[in-house]
Amino acid sequence: MGGRYWPDDYLKKRLLPHQAIQRIQSGQRVFIGTACGEPQRLVKELAAQAHRFADLEIMRLLSLESSPLTSIANKTQSDGFNIRTFYSGSVKTKSLARNKRFITPVPLSKIPQLFKSRQIPIHVALIQVSPPDDFGWMSLGVSVDVSLAAAQSADLVIAQVNPLMPRVLGRSFIHVNDTDVIVEHEEKLLTINPPPEYRSSHQIAHHVAKLIDDGSTLQLGLGAAPQAILGALKDKKDLGIHTRFITNAIMDLVARGVITNRKKGHNEGKLVASAAVGTKILYDFLDDNPGIEFYPSDYVNNPAIIAKHHKMVSLNTAMAVDLTGQVAIDALPYYNFTGVSGMMDFIRGSADSEGGKAILMLPSTTLDGKSSRIVPTLEDIAVVVPRGDVHYVATEFGMVNLFGKSFQERAMALISIAHPDFKEDLFYQAKELELLGPERRLTESLFGTYPTKLEEILTIEGERVWLRPARLVDERMIQEHFYTMEKEDIFSRFLHEKLFFTRKDVAVMVQTDYVRELTIVAVIGEFGFEKVIAIGAYFLDQAKNMAELAFSTLKEWQGRGLSTAILKMLAEAARGNGISGLIAYTQPQNQGMIKLFHKLPYKIQTAVEDEMLVLSCRFDEPAMG
Repeated sequence: MGGRYWPDDYLKKRLLPHQAIQRIQSGQRVFIGTACGEPQRLVKELAAQAHRFADLEIMRLLSLESSPLTSIANKTQSDGFNIRTFYSGSVKTKSLARNKRFITPVPLSKIPQLFKSRQIPIHVALIQVSPPDDFGWMSLGVSVDVSLAAAQSADLVIAQVNPLMPRVLGRSFIHVNDTDVIVEHEEKLLTINPPPEYRSSHQIAHHVAKLIDDGSTLQLGLGAAPQAILGALKDKKDLGIHTRFITNAIMDLVARGVITNRKKGHNEGKLVASAAVGTKILYDFLDDNPGIEFYPSDYVNNPAIIAKHHKMVSLNTAMAVDLTGQVAIDALPYYNFTGVSGMMDFIRGSADSEGGKAILMLPSTTLDGKSSRIVPTLEDIAVVVPRGDVHYVATEFGMVNLFGKSFQERAMALISIAHPDFKEDLFYQAKELELLGPERRLTESLFGTYPTKLEEILTIEGERVWLRPARLVDERMIQEHFYTMEKEDIFSRFLHEKLFFTRKDVAVMVQTDYVRELTIVAVIGEFGFEKVIAIGAYFLDQAKNMAELAFSTLKEWQGRGLSTAILKMLAEAARGNGISGLIAYTQPQNQGMIKLFHKLPYKIQTAVEDEMLVLSCRFDEPAMG
């Protein structure tokens, strides 16, 4: 700083807005501070002086549609402005497609280096900062991301000093001596309201929340679904945050004590982000908060930094996914804010984190319900997330893990979580694309609505066991379950010796409609790569309106209460589905099955048919006493 006394420097640099903008010359490249940190007064003045510029190139991330920068973005080249927008989405919506010729696809983590290397030199940076502290440092407040690198790289830095800009800690500061022009102007920061609530968002959140363990570190996009997930995490403990944007929903979980940042494994005790979008209450929450630090995008979005976090979970919204797992991302209308995507940075960083998960969410249909967001192919839409990087995908109809799966497994998995109105068409298009084998047949089970209410998580001797209805994608896991069972247990389950368990054999267990046929599996291990340790199922005899029961449990898991828990779920489901009662056929010496059936709270009838013991009960006949 050359021994300059910063207060004197500050006073010498003060100019009025119109004087500051007059320092800009035609043909220069001008960076404008991003998101809710946009220096509105400077941008308005830049627009007012548009007549005096020729070939001025504006550098920006996509911004709020309501921001002053939009008025410049809507001007044509004949008005003297070119717009260079950094964005790596699909450019599908009309508002983006109109200006797609100006889009520069660059990952967010790489933009700071693009500025610092002068590969794209910045002549002028318009930024907004907090007033200087006692040492002359001013904070970029709610918008650090690429703004800090732009300010450090620009030939001319014009800083709008706004007393309403919060002083956010971390690597968010620029010194008075490193600016060229100071414009003092107080104005309200740009704000956005939370995204509107959609039923699908809360249903998606219900599915996804089950994957998030206590002590996880989260990255969240700005869509309705990621914000809804925060509302579903109120009972979690010691969550951490390492994300691009802080929102009001994140602030609420900090206030509830859910987000503590104590177990992040990196930057512990600190909530780390690079920007904030929300309301004035959120900005007040950020001001001088020692538990919050903002860093530039080349740090926050660095996959190597992301991977250092404990159980890092990325939660982002997709626009569309094809049946092979390719994903398109875009700025959807209800996002309020659009911007360059750092999604790939977080997907890859989360996947490399110990215990990490990369989760993509999308409503099953467009907002009007007329089109499926799960499509056969992404024909005219840019692929943002390659199929090899896609792991978890969730819609309101369920969740699947595509990682390590074949095209056929992916197609069946995605069809299973598509909207029922589009499943049949997707099935036949998958056949035409040869993603499904000729042996695959369309069955009524494909249209069954997965009963989320039947899911239950148990902890048995310290191990997490998930009880849930079986799905089409469980076919191979159920085959493996039977192949690992003891011979005597196979005999008890099938009532005869059996050496092979073909796809046709297990089809009846996975191709269920969840009403007339229902299979409950108990699984352990990572979602999508689970091991089936127990199975219980019922199959309806429509003539009698009675459901026949069948069970199997791996030897090492017998006697731990799994069959009892599954039986309770099956009985409640059968009764709720209008079935009259339950029946089981077993060998007279199978005391395990006999004792299990007698745990039902109904009057048990016993009979013998062809040397087989027949146990039955009706739901309208409760057990006495």
